[in-house]
Amino acid sequence: MGGPLVYLNGDFLPIEQAKISVLDRGFLFGDGVYEVIPAYGGHPFRLKQHLARLDDSLRGIRLASPLADGDWATILARLLEGRPGDYSLYLQITRGAADKRDHAFPAVVKPTVFAMATPISPPSPEKLQKGIAAVTLDDVRWQLCNIKSITLLANILLRQQATEEGCDEAILIRDGQATEGTASNLFIVKDGLLLTPAKGPSLLPGITRDLVLELAAGAGIPLAEASIGLADLEGADEIWMTSSTREVMAVTTLNGRPVGNGWPGPLWQRMTCLYQICKERLRTGAEG
Repeated sequence: MGGPLVYLNGDFLPIEQAKISVLDRGFLFGDGVYEVIPAYGGHPFRLKQHLARLDDSLRGIRLASPLADGDWATILARLLEGRPGDYSLYLQITRGAADKRDHAFPAVVKPTVFAMATPISPPSPEKLQKGIAAVTLDDVRWQLCNIKSITLLANILLRQQATEEGCDEAILIRDGQATEGTASNLFIVKDGLLLTPAKGPSLLPGITRDLVLELAAGAGIPLAEASIGLADLEGADEIWMTSSTREVMAVTTLNGRPVGNGWPGPLWQRMTCLYQICKERLRTGAEG
């Protein structure tokens, strides 16, 4: 019996049977984009927003979208069949295979379209209780971080450096300003005000980031989108990192020093409760 089904170029097949050409431009150049969508109880989380971001990324690399939103919804529903738990849906589109290795776009483009579902591993209870450690590192990535590109080597190297320093994440600094993590968006709390960097080419427009802002506004939490300097980061009462699969994580140690009192703060406690309520509504189909 084969492994779990994946989607590849119009077919559903066991993952061990999924194959692409060695001339695929995603394999040769990292010429493609991706999207990660959590699903709770068979319901994709904010599917419309994730697919809109996927389309933005495709426009950013000058590649036409190969599928309509309805087609994606059908594919993802098939991948989630018989999987009632929490899953991460991974979508990837490359410019496809060409006749030869050449940096220029091929004259005829047939994109490679791939999707799979994998179980989400929830954060450990210890990390939820105690928070995570982060380190600040220079942001050495390219200038179009708003494109969710599969070219992630810089992020990988930065995350590995953080790991080797005993940390869970790196907070990236560019021109003296904190931008985001290697795979997460950044929030800080100072004197009761929730702050996050404004959207732009230096950071990925996170779907979870936007939800946190919506939840905060609905709960009457003061908030602003503004630049966060290194001094602001080091003097924050609370620091959060957000992503679709890691949700909202409290950073309680930064560069080896405690953030606030060294424990997840009261505003994080409030936000994570709001977030969990939102997830439970999604599981019942009441919210998407």
